[in-house]
Amino acid sequence: MNIILFGPPGAGKGTQAQFIVKKHNYFQLSTGNLLREEVKLRTPLGREIESLISNGKFASNEIVNTLLRQSIINLKFRDRIIFDGYPRNVEQAKNLEIILGELDQSIGHIIFLNVSKNIIEKRIMGRMTCDKCNMTLNEFFNKEQIELHPCGKEFLKRRKDDNFDIVVARYETYMKTTKPVLDFYSKNANFTEIDGAAEIEQITNKINDVLNV
Repeated sequence: MNIILFGPPGAGKGTQAQFIVKKHNYFQLSTGNLLREEVKLRTPLGREIESLISNGKFASNEIVNTLLRQSIINLKFRDRIIFDGYPRNVEQAKNLEIILGELDQSIGHIIFLNVSKNIIEKRIMGRMTCDKCNMTLNEFFNKEQIELHPCGKEFLKRRKDDNFDIVVARYETYMKTTKPVLDFYSKNANFTEIDGAAEIEQITNKINDVLNV
């Protein structure tokens, strides 16, 4: 069964997705990673994406849907995908249903990590991501893990879009365009809301309870 894991930027979706991958043998399909990889390749599309992200905006539905479809079709994992950061709006939610329907797949669980704006600001301002293993740590909350990071702390980098003005812009964009997705999915029997402000381990345990049902 495929899983949708969503919530505002900085809610901890990436961290929890990593735990699900390890424990339940899933593949984390992060649209954020897809977009950043395109930027690294310096393609015309990548430059367009970089311009949008650096201004606190999201990539267009057309861009994201194209990259997502390509990834799903090429993945060896079937019905074991975690959609991290997608869908961000109702149009994308409907598009995902169409894509999965064409591939005879479905969504098994929809998990929403609910976190306040105040907590998100603190999380994002200290966020660092490893260029080698893609692990995300926080300089305020994970000081020991950063010092002992197996890849070496020199590989832990801040994202260009992690500054206060952009954090606020992204949150406001989320509230405007992504919150309707919550309304779209919340009536589903397979929808679960979890307090994303809880300790990481507590959130992980709650997610495991949901997936083990």
